[in-house]
Amino acid sequence: QVQLVESGGGLVQSGGSLRLSCAASGRTFSIWVMGWFRQAPGKEREFVGAISWSGGSTSYADSVKGRFTISRDPAKDTEYLEMNTLKPEDTAVYYCAAERSPVPITQTYGYDYWGQGTQVTVSS
Repeated sequence: QVQLVESGGGLVQSGGSLRLSCAASGRTFSIWVMGWFRQAPGKEREFVGAISWSGGSTSYADSVKGRFTISRDPAKDTEYLEMNTLKPEDTAVYYCAAERSPVPITQTYGYDYWGQGTQVTVSS
């Protein structure tokens, strides 16, 4: 089992920045990919981005490309989501997730473990 704990959410004005963290514990050696998803009220959970745990290659949704950056620190078993130029439409609960296989990375069903989520609110 892998446990994931997110932190760093909050309220920010449009154009501002936030950094989310996701600390993993347990059988972290089994992680192949870590991802970020978000869910706004009344909407389905959507893919934000992902990072391969060993090589560090990343993939992003078009809606956040160029504004969000995912990184990881394997020594700390922690994943980060740096969010810049935030927009009101980025408001959502953000979840980190981990999967034990390399694919798929953009679909929720591919992930084996989920954090509890952290609220990000961007005011206009």
